Amino acid sequence: MVHKYGPHIFHTDKKHVWDYVSRFIEFMPYVNRVKAIYDGKVYSLPINLFTINQFYGKSMSPSEAREFVASLADLSISEPANFEEQALKFVGRGLYEAFLKGYTLKQWGMAPTELPASVLKRLPVRFNYDDNYFSHKFQGMPKSGYTEFFDKCLRHDRIKVFLNTDFSHDMQNEFDHTFYSGPIDSYFLYSEGRLPYRTLDFVKEVHDNDYQGCAVMNYSDVDVPWTRVSEHKFFAPWETHQKTAVFKEFSRAQEPGDIPYYPIRQARERTLLSKYVGLANEVENCSFLGRLGTYRYLDMDATVAEALDAATISKYLINTGQKIPAFFVSTALG
Repeated sequence: MVHKYGPHIFHTDKKHVWDYVSRFIEFMPYVNRVKAIYDGKVYSLPINLFTINQFYGKSMSPSEAREFVASLADLSISEPANFEEQALKFVGRGLYEAFLKGYTLKQWGMAPTELPASVLKRLPVRFNYDDNYFSHKFQGMPKSGYTEFFDKCLRHDRIKVFLNTDFSHDMQNEFDHTFYSGPIDSYFLYSEGRLPYRTLDFVKEVHDNDYQGCAVMNYSDVDVPWTRVSEHKFFAPWETHQKTAVFKEFSRAQEPGDIPYYPIRQARERTLLSKYVGLANEVENCSFLGRLGTYRYLDMDATVAEALDAATISKYLINTGQKIPAFFVSTALG
């Protein structure tokens, strides 16, 4: 079971989303337990009580660790202006430099001082030994893979799928409405400029037996060029293999022709996006959705939830003779 475009564990708190995807394929229980290498040692992620005790060579209780980490915080920072200041106020310099600074620099290609503080608010620190990377109620892996999921999802008499077919505006003349999930700047032929993304390069290696003993190993040292290594046999523990496939993951700026993965969404990019949102709101009979169509980072469950909402809203508007909106979220800028 190889995830060609990087590991994708399905996780959600939305029962209707879980029920929907489970209609098409069996999901096997799966818990993502990520490890990280820093300065020649292996640690547990996300930062939890085991990580803190191991890193500082202590055996603290949850309350002791909470007080200890609070004592490390840089209290001189009242309102963090960027990612680094948020981290220093949150966990102190030691944990920040070990597990956040180098990885962030490699992943985003910019210093943590250039990233907004809001990015770090999504990273949990736990004062117990819970090393489940996600905290959602429903977590799992499709037993026979995502390809089968999409194949079954698209099996319908009124659905036609055309592969290896580039989008052209002439296609819209054949339909009453277009739901466009490609890059929003591409739709407008980059008339206002290109919205920047980070892209990923995957270097595949095949080894005998096991390579690293876990599904995902982060590499926090900045002098290691890859961000993480995924060993795909561990994403499907119900399978048995004598060999193992691993992928080293390298992050870099997207160039024309590269797959866009992560939108940058800094102030300059948001200004550019606002121009495209304005153009999109003027297009007749076309809606923009998905990660690329709205230039947002979306997990799979959020993507499915928004798609279900778009289908429900569109059906209602069609039945009542109303116009389908360009965006189904309050704003693509949010």
